[in-house]
Amino acid sequence: MKNKSLVLLAAVALFLFPATNFAQSSQPSEGISAGFKVGANLSNVYDSDNEDFQADSKLGFAAGAFLSLPLGRYLGIQPEILFSQKGFQGSGSILGSDYSFSRTTNYIDIPILLAIKPIGLITLLVGPQYSYLMSQKYVFKSAIVNIEQEEQFENEDIRKNTLCITGGFDVNLTNIVLSARTGWDLQNNSADGTSSTPRYKNMWYQATVGYRF
Repeated sequence: MKNKSLVLLAAVALFLFPATNFAQSSQPSEGISAGFKVGANLSNVYDSDNEDFQADSKLGFAAGAFLSLPLGRYLGIQPEILFSQKGFQGSGSILGSDYSFSRTTNYIDIPILLAIKPIGLITLLVGPQYSYLMSQKYVFKSAIVNIEQEEQFENEDIRKNTLCITGGFDVNLTNIVLSARTGWDLQNNSADGTSSTPRYKNMWYQATVGYRF
């Protein structure tokens, strides 16, 4: 986990360095800002081909950085980079024996959002998102057997690079930013359909609290 944290911090630094140089050289510079945010995802999965695979929502951690680049009074671009936990969970019973399972997926999410600013307090955001799967963990528990697997990428045809769509809004309270997002994968989790993991697409709701510099 320590190594993963270092990778995330390095990615944030690489993201902000060129963006900060751009902000300093752009004219006018007023209105350009950056910040950090932290919060949670409520995620689940769905099968666009309507196969019989159902799961319950799962809470996960979300944190990262954002940059606001104005394109005028009412429009702008807001790129972000986030560590984002998604996944699903469920439970049931087989032959009178209860069981539970969960899958946690750790992503680096990079949304590039169009910002629409109808009023100073509210910013509406929508755009594409690139998600890179860093790791995943699957846990199955029952009275008979317990299974825990992590990072089994070489044994399963898991898609690591996924295109998504996301949108939501920010509430701007001076330096404090309250954000709400929702998003969907546009691609299945498996690259060619041969994975033993059930085929699915992620969907999630995200709420964060941020600080704008």
